[in-house]
Amino acid sequence: MKVIKIDKEKWAGGVETLSGSYRLFGPVKEDDSHNFKELAKGELPDLNYGNTKMSPKSVVFPPSEAMFTYSLDETKEGHHILNDVKKDYSPRAVLGMRPCDAKAVALVRMNFDTKEYRDPYWMDAYEATTFVGLACDNPCATCFCTSTDCGPYHEEGLDVLLVDDGASYIAKALTEKGEKLLDAAGFKDAGDDSAVAAKKAAAEAKITATIETDKLSEKVIMDLYDAPFWKEVAFSCINCCTCTYACPTCWCFDIQDENKGLEGVRMRNWDSCMTPLFTMHGSGHNPREHKHQRVRQRFMHKLKYFVDKYQKGIMCVGCGRCVQQCPVNIDIRTVSKKMNDYVAAS
Repeated sequence: MKVIKIDKEKWAGGVETLSGSYRLFGPVKEDDSHNFKELAKGELPDLNYGNTKMSPKSVVFPPSEAMFTYSLDETKEGHHILNDVKKDYSPRAVLGMRPCDAKAVALVRMNFDTKEYRDPYWMDAYEATTFVGLACDNPCATCFCTSTDCGPYHEEGLDVLLVDDGASYIAKALTEKGEKLLDAAGFKDAGDDSAVAAKKAAAEAKITATIETDKLSEKVIMDLYDAPFWKEVAFSCINCCTCTYACPTCWCFDIQDENKGLEGVRMRNWDSCMTPLFTMHGSGHNPREHKHQRVRQRFMHKLKYFVDKYQKGIMCVGCGRCVQQCPVNIDIRTVSKKMNDYVAAS
């Protein structure tokens, strides 16, 4: 692992150099918040931010993505045949993502890159991307990453970790992709990471919120499924889907054909388990017709099904976005405690 010192005075020049060989994405101020977007020529990522409303998962998993085009016009050659939409998988880099969002990408990868199937759209974009993280020295009050096997200096899923050291950044190159990016930017001055451990401990000490998950793996699925508290949890939910769209580990999608006349495009779009149509069958039957069933699915998936399937902990990185943004104050930490403490009647 290489440690590089990046003087902040040289940062803009390095980013400008990178833009010649990478598509760059980073946090940009929009009104009263920040969000990740592709950086225009000469635009710098704004690294002075707490957290973004949306995670950078859209870099590898766009909200809407064209998969195929087709024509139903029988006078045209190749009608009724799906044609691949050309994709740009040239090198790209996310600059300044939080460590929790990087771990989220690693968790989501398990769903798109399995022994049985490799999703080409997600994986090709993922493999083209270099992930440059920014350590979080001032976590939000709603952050609980340290109790989800993560943290403000977590390195999983990152190629480079940047640590703000005042007049410079300490850059830890964690992978070959990370070293290649730093070299491409012209950042080659040897650095010293001796101060990182103390800064990491100080950042972790600022996180006081936690989520209780220690007993989830031992719970019987059907006991939790039939638990009496789901209607209470779901009572205030308005099915707005904010929690799922803001969540960096939510990955559900739908595939739809969009036609105009005899021409069409097959699209992949983000979807949400919180909508009534998510599980609607062609017959009209809906196994999750009621709101509490959909709310139960969301939390059971993140806090139980994923735990049992992968033995990798919960499908949550503690970023706190759903806590911050839920308009009716449903809190995943409260729900997890209910599940963690629940004992079925004998």
